[in-house]
Amino acid sequence: MKAMLSTAVGGPETLEWTEMDTPTPSKGEVLIGVKAAGVNFPDTLIIQDLYQLKPPRPFAPGGEVAGVVEAIGDGVTDYAVGDRVIAMTGFGGFATHVCTGAARCLKIPDDMSFEDASCLVLTYGTSHHALKDRANIQAGETLLILGAAGGVGAAAIELGKTAGARVIAAVSSEEKAQFCKDLGADETIIYPREMDRAAQKEFSGQIKKIAGPGGVNVAYDAVGGAYSEPVVRSMAWAGRFLVVGFPAGIPSIPLNLTLLKSCQIVGVFWGASTMVDPKGHLENMADLFTMYSAGQIKPRITATFPLTEAGKALEYISDRKVLGKVSLTV
Repeated sequence: MKAMLSTAVGGPETLEWTEMDTPTPSKGEVLIGVKAAGVNFPDTLIIQDLYQLKPPRPFAPGGEVAGVVEAIGDGVTDYAVGDRVIAMTGFGGFATHVCTGAARCLKIPDDMSFEDASCLVLTYGTSHHALKDRANIQAGETLLILGAAGGVGAAAIELGKTAGARVIAAVSSEEKAQFCKDLGADETIIYPREMDRAAQKEFSGQIKKIAGPGGVNVAYDAVGGAYSEPVVRSMAWAGRFLVVGFPAGIPSIPLNLTLLKSCQIVGVFWGASTMVDPKGHLENMADLFTMYSAGQIKPRITATFPLTEAGKALEYISDRKVLGKVSLTV
């Protein structure tokens, strides 16, 4: 087998194309011949030792793959050689083969391509868990999404519309705004790349104007930094502010705002939730497969790279150039 390995702490340029022995699945594991791998923001962090998961080197990044089961370990009864599967591997996915626990896999519906499958679980899983389980979003509510053109943001647009919400997409460029409109966003806001106090005040004013007197019922924050406070200032009474990610830094929120708005700041840690509540995770994935088959959701894969160019794919993610999702093909 071959893999793009992280052999030293650093950026995408540190990955090395390496040939190695194909692993044999241990008890409870399956060996997957990878056909496609999703590329996500955590992949840019894990190779810099900036992610909560720090595997020993050398390792391949890549936490989301789709492929075909090529071998099964002892005790595996739910999968057979030849099954088409999705797997959440945590890392190791930027490779031609990967062994992972059978419990981390799901069979792919017949109408789903490997490329779509490799870009479905993390982004849509995160956003569905956030909006359904953590926010309990309701039809008719106003949903504001920060970083709406990224992978989880684009998924949140489609899921918000499917839930019957009014969706406001906040992004950093006209190109991204148009992308969000094409996905179904009702309104868009373009925020500046630098957010000082004056810009924060202006941003909050824009949100309040578009959201209307009722304010924002659910805010989906996959950006963080100085962008978060203006959103909290725009929340509706009993609103839910979802903490999803911090590419712009960890924000400092004046907690008096939550008192004045009687709103909630709600953490979203999807990865941990799949282990704490595996039954709920399977139910959510069944929801997503149904929505996919109904045409209500579909990963927007706007860039595809061969596995050997995984470094370029990570640079694309790091530079915030991506619209929707990026995939590697094997």
